[in-house]
Amino acid sequence: MKPLVFITGASSGIGQALAVRYHAAGFRLALVARRGAEIEAWAREQGWPEADWRVLPADVADIASITAAGQRCLAELGVPDVVIASAGISVGVDTAEAADLAVIARTFATNNVGMAATFHPFVSAMRARGSGRLVGVASVAGIRGLPGHGAYCASKAGVISYLESLRGEMRGSGVKVVTIVPGYVDTPLTRGNRYGMPFLMSPEGFADRAFAAIQAGVSYRVIPWQMGVAAKLLRLLPNAVFDRLLAGRPRKRRQGE
Repeated sequence: MKPLVFITGASSGIGQALAVRYHAAGFRLALVARRGAEIEAWAREQGWPEADWRVLPADVADIASITAAGQRCLAELGVPDVVIASAGISVGVDTAEAADLAVIARTFATNNVGMAATFHPFVSAMRARGSGRLVGVASVAGIRGLPGHGAYCASKAGVISYLESLRGEMRGSGVKVVTIVPGYVDTPLTRGNRYGMPFLMSPEGFADRAFAAIQAGVSYRVIPWQMGVAAKLLRLLPNAVFDRLLAGRPRKRRQGE
């Protein structure tokens, strides 16, 4: 039987590009997104045999919903070889605005709690089998905080630390935990940005590099590598220099802007 990959956020952007790449590599696809009918229509448009894919509608921000999708995958398709938690949201916030507190809560519910809930149904099954990949999509935005982007930056910093912790927990089980850290990728998530995006990648280019890293079982990979170098340099800058560098930088659009 063909290997199986379970992908959240598969209705657009990085998740969808990864679905295409994994299908090309001979994997069956368990495609997870809130917009089930939309992703099903997209999958049919690809001309893939129906035995190669299954749509599992779920809301990653709803623990009961996403864990039920995982349990359904186990019952109907088996234990995945790879689970990719790529669903995420990115919205600008201003702590002075009371309405943005709900945006911050929703960001963490999706990007952090949703990732753990995505992995939860598969941890014991993969450990019992002695193999598998648990893949979390973080961001270089998690390396330093950007003005107006506090919810996303903080959530992705949390993703990086969470995956590092999970990697230690899975040590010796045969299950690899992979942290993928994208730079700027041309997706609906980034197209509204009001600032420059160095080393901007196509979703397909990103998916090729991510696929290679995941299959190799690396623990941590920044894509593209140039963004990894830039992020490390930013991390080394003293706070005073970093703050001056970002002074006047346009902020991420808030909800409704």
